[in-house]
Formats: sequence, C-alpha cells, structure tokens
Amino acid sequence: MAAMIAMGSASLPVAMADDTEDLEAQLEDLQQQADEQQAKTDEIQANIDSVSEQLRVLSDSVSEAEAEYAEVSDALDATEGKIAANQDLLEETEQRLAVKQKVLRTRVRDIYMHGQLSYIDVLFGAQDLSDLFTRMELLTRVLKQDYTLVNQVIADKKVVEDARDALEEEYAERKELVREAAAREASLNAKRAEKDSMLDKLENDKELSQQAYEELLAASKEVENLIEQSRYVYSGEGAFTGTGSGEMIWPIMGEITSEFGWRTHPIYGDARFHSGIDIAGDYGVPIHAAAAGQVIYAGWISGYGNAVIIDHGGGVSTLYGHNESLAVGEGQIVSQGQVIAYCGSTGNSTGPHCHFEVREGGEPVSPWSYL
Repeated sequence: MAAMIAMGSASLPVAMADDTEDLEAQLEDLQQQADEQQAKTDEIQANIDSVSEQLRVLSDSVSEAEAEYAEVSDALDATEGKIAANQDLLEETEQRLAVKQKVLRTRVRDIYMHGQLSYIDVLFGAQDLSDLFTRMELLTRVLKQDYTLVNQVIADKKVVEDARDALEEEYAERKELVREAAAREASLNAKRAEKDSMLDKLENDKELSQQAYEELLAASKEVENLIEQSRYVYSGEGAFTGTGSGEMIWPIMGEITSEFGWRTHPIYGDARFHSGIDIAGDYGVPIHAAAAGQVIYAGWISGYGNAVIIDHGGGVSTLYGHNESLAVGEGQIVSQGQVIAYCGSTGNSTGPHCHFEVREGGEPVSPWSYL
C-alpha cells in the first residue's frame, strides 16, 4: 500500500491536472444544463402568462354570458306572468261568453218555439199606424241586438284565441333564448375549467422545472467544491489510457432499465440526455467498483443522491449513483470488484437501481465499450 501511495505521489501533478480538467468539463456541462433549464422555466412562465390572459378574457365572457342568461330568464319569467294574467282574462272572457251564449240560445229557442216574427205579423197585429211604427222599431231593435250579440261573441272569441297564440309563440321564443344562453354559459365555463386545468399543469411544470434548475445549480456547486478539494488522483498500475478497453466489470448484475443517450425523463416527462445506464437492483445489494482506482468523491450530489466517483487514471472516471449507503470515503484506493456502496433509490429516482457512468475527460461516454 505504501508503494502504491508513493507511486501516486510521484505522478500527482499530472494526475491532478487531468482530474481538474475532468471536473471542470463536468462543471461546464452542468452549467450549460442549468442555463437550458432556466430557459425552459422562462418558456413555461411565458405560457403561464398567455394562459392567464386567455383565462381573464374567458372569465369576462362568462360574466357576460351569465348576465345574458339572467336577462333572458327574467324575460321568460315575465312572459310566464303574462300567460298567467291572460289565463285569468281567458277565464273571465269565457264566463262572459257563456252568459252571451245562454242569451243567444234562449233567443234561438224562443224563435224555434214561437216562430220568427215577420213584418206581416207586425202589420196585421198593429191597431193603428202609430202602433205599426212602434212594433217595427221594436222588431228592428231585437234583430239588431241579436246580430250584435252574435258578432260580439265571435269577436271576443277571436281576441282570446289571438292573445293565447301570441303568448304561446312569445313563450316558445323566450324559452329558446334561455336554452341558447344556458348552452353558451356552459360552453364558456367548460373552456374556463380547461384553461384552469392547463394553468395548474403549467404551474406544476414550472415548479418541477425550477426544482430541476436548483438541483443542477447545487450539483454544479458541488463539482466546484470537488475541483477545489480534490487532492487524490489514481495513477496506479493498469490505469486507463482514455480509450474503451472492455476491462471494466459490472458494478451490479441486473436488467438494464434505461440506456445511455436521449430518453424521456421518468420524473419530469421531457426529453433529456441520460449520461449513463441504469441497472436494476434491490435495496441493499452491494455495488462493486468497475475497475481499480481512487475515490475522488463519496457523498450526496443533487439528482444523483448518494454517489461515488472513482478516478481510474488516463482521464477516465466512473460514477455510481442513487445508492442507499456508501462503503468508501474520499481518497481511498479501491480494487476492481471491491464493494463501494449499497443499492438504493436516493436523489431523483423512481426505484432501486445503480446509475453507472463512464466519463472521458469529464464528458460522459457509453459504458458499453468499457464493460
């Protein structure tokens, strides 16, 4: 062990420079991601402002529709009041008609029973010329009264029927206006509810985006601290040269649940670059070092949760994220296959697994050429 430390001390300046470049590249990448996340947050805020304005316009339209509905409903109520009043008038008119019809029926019955008076009856029944004129005047008045009575009955009946027809037509029109106003109000309320739901989603998206942005800033800050605090760089026997060697072992055996490259983020739902591979595992399953090296970080990194970073020399490093607990500390020399952590689901994770990264010069590369 002393010999290994001595060898590491001999190559410390060069190895530290490589490691610093690695961390600085990682810092630049995190800062770029943070800028992109902030731009996304700004875009979401612009959408929130737009939907809020649409919601305001819709709310004004709903208020207008409610006022319109109240107006036509009042008009319908007024028409119903007119119909009720007209019904009273109908009943009163029908009572008058019944009386007139009774008189008319009586007159007809009398004519039927006694025969219709004629000018000849009046002429022969008159006592003198004066009596004749009197009888003729009485007969004229009776006939005129009979005629007027019949026409009045017909006229009254027509007035009642016309009033009823007009009110029924007005009621039907008012009822249709109420139906249209109610449908418009319901449609606007449905649109307003849709915009409310959209606004809630945007607010939630903004919160998640802001959280992701803050986590990226925190991760960037931690990498800055790593650059300043890192004093250990592995340069032992078998250091990598920066090209895929295929000599790394699997840190844990399990199903690959997420590949290296672009994917739909399981938490945020948007397209994001996945800088490693996810290997499924149960809580507490040991995580092994993929190759020999020196631990340059062991602790919490936002997003990664409990993480271990091992420098393997030659600009190659590996990262093991989302661990339940850690078994190594910073500066520790580890051998290939040594237990360095235990599987978990810390940080931004949807279940227990090992997030495994390989980086060359700080840039993430596909782990497949190393495994």
